Amino acid sequence: MLHLDVFSGIAGNMFLGAMIELGLPRKQLEADLAGLRLPHALTLRKVARGALSARYVEVKLPRKPREKHSHAHGRHYHQIVDVIEKARLEADVRERALAIFETLGRAEARVHGTKLEQVHFHEVGAVDAIVDITGAAIALSRLEIRRISCSPVALGSGRVATEHGLLPLPAPATLELLRGIPTVPAHVEWETVTPTGAAILATLVDEFCELPAMTIERIGLGAGDDRPGPMPNVLRAVMGRAAGVGADRVALLETHLDDLVPEHFDYLMERLFDTGALDVSLQHIQMKKNRPGFLLRVLARPSDRIALAGILFAESTAIGVRTSEHDRMLLEREQRRVQTEYGRIGVKLVWDADGRATVTAEYDDCKRAARKSGAKLADVVRAAEAAGRESIEAG
Repeated sequence: MLHLDVFSGIAGNMFLGAMIELGLPRKQLEADLAGLRLPHALTLRKVARGALSARYVEVKLPRKPREKHSHAHGRHYHQIVDVIEKARLEADVRERALAIFETLGRAEARVHGTKLEQVHFHEVGAVDAIVDITGAAIALSRLEIRRISCSPVALGSGRVATEHGLLPLPAPATLELLRGIPTVPAHVEWETVTPTGAAILATLVDEFCELPAMTIERIGLGAGDDRPGPMPNVLRAVMGRAAGVGADRVALLETHLDDLVPEHFDYLMERLFDTGALDVSLQHIQMKKNRPGFLLRVLARPSDRIALAGILFAESTAIGVRTSEHDRMLLEREQRRVQTEYGRIGVKLVWDADGRATVTAEYDDCKRAARKSGAKLADVVRAAEAAGRESIEAG
């Protein structure tokens, strides 16, 4: 898991600098970013921000002749979407980058009273912001970060010069993006949170809280511009493993069905899992007028419930879906792929409240490996789980 300590705010390049400090390889990042097909170069250097040493990332662009009425420094929303959709990127990276820009675009549209398709990004639409946002998505994928928490967001005051003239801080789009997110005053008169940084938080963070219980493994500091103030202009990122029993909040979707064709449930379940369901179950029940039926339950992240309800309406005979939210207690878990004599196989690692680990091999991987090798399924399972235990001991 990852915790962001935004005691001095956040910008896109600060997030990217912190991820590099956490172990994101520069060569891997540059190779992935090349898929955008946007001419640029990354400059990375260690800088001092107050008493702290942090990583500063800057996106360098090739010099071009200045053109009259040029819009080279900005792009419309649909142009950015086109760049990312056509880029050579992993599917999860593309989806996250598009989600961040959509969050940003909708905030800009609300602030300016226009439609999403008509939004024109100025500073945000520049190549460096596209690189920062796509780089953030790459970092989460390459570092295998599955959960993000964040401290309350420190906000500066004052004014900032924009394409629309002087505007108050926080900038209107930043403030719109921070709706529902806890904030605290930073007691400085400069922009601590950029729209890009706010969009990353609004899209990616699962929970806003102080540093949660965890076993800390790595710490990364990403630097912003050198600013005067009581705190160094740095984003601190802490990566580690959850300690003991964790908690989150989940949505429960339920519907009663008395005319579902049973053989269609397999397809419905696939569609629900593809759309983000955490679990799906079907239970036999007796309904009104003594009719036999099914209780269909879907467990999901609260942000996915609308999309999942749409699947239920489209792919089942449901005409109504009940939704509720629940606190959930859960043990720390992690998915890994381990090397065995039968090939690479996925395993699930689960740690109990006392720190003891249980290893379970992924059944589908073991089944494929057994068929390919001619080995007994039980032998493949034992080999995978033994390799999983060895990976824990190796750290």
